[in-house]
Amino acid sequence: QVQLVESGGGLVQPGGSLRLSCAASGFTVSHYFMNWYRQAPGKERVLVAAITSAGGTTTYAESVKGRFTISRDNAKNTVALQMNSLKPEDTAVYYCRAVVGLVAYWGQGTQVTVSS
Repeated sequence: QVQLVESGGGLVQPGGSLRLSCAASGFTVSHYFMNWYRQAPGKERVLVAAITSAGGTTTYAESVKGRFTISRDNAKNTVALQMNSLKPEDTAVYYCRAVVGLVAYWGQGTQVTVSS
């Protein structure tokens, strides 16, 4: 049974950092593309970062390039999103996503609020 569980969200001041984690079960993260999405209030869910299976190539939305880093811990079967230099516009619910066997799986999301 595929399951994704995000953690690490919270309230942070502008310029601060947070590290989100996505714990996967039922599959091996190193074998699949893994993604982080976010959804701000009243807006669509958008892709923030992705990491490929073989090679671990990463891609980012323009709005987070140079500030966010996606990484994978194969031993723990987790995917992380390190977020630095956070801005108020980064406020959103952040979701982990994986496509396994042609089915897209999502975690429950974790709230990130950037505010002074």
